[in-house]
Amino acid sequence: MSWRRCPRCGNSLQGDARFCPKDGSPLVEMSGPPASAGTGASRGVAEAAQTTVRKAVTPSAGRAIDPAATLSSQVLDTRYSVLRKLGEGGMSYVYEAREVNSGESVAIKVLSPKLGRDTSSVERLRREAGLAMRLDHPNVCRILRLGETEDGLIYLVMPYLRGELLSDREVKRGPMGPDGGVDILTQVCAGLHHAHQLHIVHRDLKPENVMLEPQPDGTDRAVVMDFGLAKENRSASGLAKLTATGIILGTPEFMSPEQIRGKDLDARSDVYALGIMGFEMFTGKLPFQGRNAQEMMIARLRGQPTPLRQLRPELSPKLEKALAKAMESEPANRYATAREFGLALVETLDPPPSRIRALLG
Repeated sequence: MSWRRCPRCGNSLQGDARFCPKDGSPLVEMSGPPASAGTGASRGVAEAAQTTVRKAVTPSAGRAIDPAATLSSQVLDTRYSVLRKLGEGGMSYVYEAREVNSGESVAIKVLSPKLGRDTSSVERLRREAGLAMRLDHPNVCRILRLGETEDGLIYLVMPYLRGELLSDREVKRGPMGPDGGVDILTQVCAGLHHAHQLHIVHRDLKPENVMLEPQPDGTDRAVVMDFGLAKENRSASGLAKLTATGIILGTPEFMSPEQIRGKDLDARSDVYALGIMGFEMFTGKLPFQGRNAQEMMIARLRGQPTPLRQLRPELSPKLEKALAKAMESEPANRYATAREFGLALVETLDPPPSRIRALLG
C-alpha cells in the first residue's frame, strides 16, 4: 500500500487517499514509508537469477508471516519466477514476474491467505477473474489465468504493463492540456464501453487504476486496470451475497451519488467517476470540496460541481459542458453510455482528430 505526503502540513498517510484530511491539499506520492530505508524493490530483474521454488513459510514463534507478502526471488507454482513486489492492498499483493517457459513478463496478484480462508473474498477474486477473462480490448487489462498453489495461495496473472499510472502523471506534470487529456479520457471511454457491452460495471474508476503505456509513435495507450470491484449488471444470487452486508465498495472521491447511497449501478455510474477524473486531469483539483472524504461525498449528494472554466478559463465551453453532463447528480441526465461521453469529448477539439474518433468506432 502506497504512502502519500501533504506538502503543506507534512502529514503522511498510507492508502489511496488523494487529499489531506487536515487541509484538503493534494497528496504527493512517496517512494516509501516515512523515515524508512525502503523495501528493496529496486533489485529488479537481477533477482531472477537467484530464484528458488517457493515453499510454505513456517512463522517463528510469536510472529505471523504472511507468505503472500514474501514471494520476491522465488518461483510461484513452478511456473512464475517472481522478480519484485509492485504494491499491496488490503486483500492482495502484486508482483512483477516472468513466466518460466515462455519468458513473458507478467503481473501477478496474490490473495492474502488470511483472506483466502474467507469464502466471500475468494468468491470475489474468482468473479474478478471470470469477468476480466471475458474482456478483450486494447484499453482494458485482461486476466490471463487464475491459479492456486499446492499450499493454497490463490493468484491472478495479468500482462505486465510498462508505463506510469495516470495518478503519477498528474503529480509529475500537473494539469493537462485539452488534446492530451481528451486523448486519455476517450481511450478510457472505449475500454469501458467494451466492458459495459458485456454487462460489466467497473465501480472503482480512479487515476490509480489507469496505466499509461508509451507507444512507438510517441502517444500513450491508456489501459483500465483492476476490475476487482467490477460487477456484472445482472441479478445473480452469488453476487448478491457479496454485497449483502451493505458495505459500499469503491474510492470515496470518485463515487457516484447512487453508489454512495448503495443503489443499483449501471454504466452511468462509471461515466460519473470518469467525469470527476477528467475534471481532476484538467485542473489538478476535485470538483467537489470538503475537508475530508465524508464531506466531499455529502457535497456530491447535495451540491453542484465547480465549473471547469472557473479554474481553467482558457479551456473551451464545450469541454466544460461535456464534463458537467457526465457529473450530473441524476443518472438519467448523464450520458447514457461511455461511448456517448467519448464522442462528446472528441467534439470539444477543433478539429476533432480522426485517430481519437476511430477509437469509439
